[in-house]
Amino acid sequence: MTKSLRIVSLLSASTEIVCALGMGDHLVGISHECDYPPEILDRPVVTETKVHPLGTSRDIDSEVRRLVQNGLSVYRIRTDVLQQLKPDVILTQQQCQVCAVSYSDVLEAVTTFLECEPSVVSLEPMRLADILDDIIRVGQAIGAEAQATELVRHLRERIERVAQATREADTRPRVLCIEWLEPLMVAGNWMPEMVELAGGVNLLGKAGAHAPPVQWEEVLAGAPEVIVIAPCGFSLEQTRRELHWLTDRPEWPTLPAVQAGRVFVADGAAYFNRSGPRLVDSLEMLAAMIQPQLGEPLVHPECRAGFRSLANFD
Repeated sequence: MTKSLRIVSLLSASTEIVCALGMGDHLVGISHECDYPPEILDRPVVTETKVHPLGTSRDIDSEVRRLVQNGLSVYRIRTDVLQQLKPDVILTQQQCQVCAVSYSDVLEAVTTFLECEPSVVSLEPMRLADILDDIIRVGQAIGAEAQATELVRHLRERIERVAQATREADTRPRVLCIEWLEPLMVAGNWMPEMVELAGGVNLLGKAGAHAPPVQWEEVLAGAPEVIVIAPCGFSLEQTRRELHWLTDRPEWPTLPAVQAGRVFVADGAAYFNRSGPRLVDSLEMLAAMIQPQLGEPLVHPECRAGFRSLANFD
């Protein structure tokens, strides 16, 4: 790759990967959701959402469903900006049609509006191993394969450190990870296996699959001993405003996790739902929530603000 390589990343996770590989200077365009690391915030924004990002859980879900049912994309590409950027590589995704601009929309924009012929790399992670593989794929696409190999080696070491620590656990509590508040959805994809690595027994969600809405009867039957609330795309403050969807339920006080004070709120925008290098930070945070004596020493100091106990969430 030459020094003139121009990368457009249309996914927050791939933006973090590019920067973690030391290639941030080649990043010429980002998506509207790319917010980390801070030094990329001055880059041109190539996408925008058709849904109000600060709406309630119910409103966002309703609007997204309406768009999808009508065969419409949840996002739009600012093709005029993309034309000006003349990218050599575009990083996108086809894992989730409501999470970021779709692969098909990107291909249409490239063939319709661009005179150049960029390489389009589409990520589709469903499991933790897929995310590590995607780091290698991005590295290969942008001429940073050696850096990617080293980053993956380091991340694997941290994952194994968590697994080794939690093997010493006396008990493994039942854990419910909540990905959306209204309607209630539990976390799927990589989260169930992360719960197991962090020393818990995952409830309801299935590894490698998107999780459907669940009924409260299923939650009650599972009797979670730890609850992690990390709505997709929601900051801690957004989640704070939405907690009433849970806490106002008559069943809420009867849950073992609530009675034991083992309910945690986490930043679902920066962590847990973002399939980049910081997912390993998320794993370490999970270990601290599920097996505090074993997991808390593993959490990096800068990540401690990413989660807190509901009892102290004021």
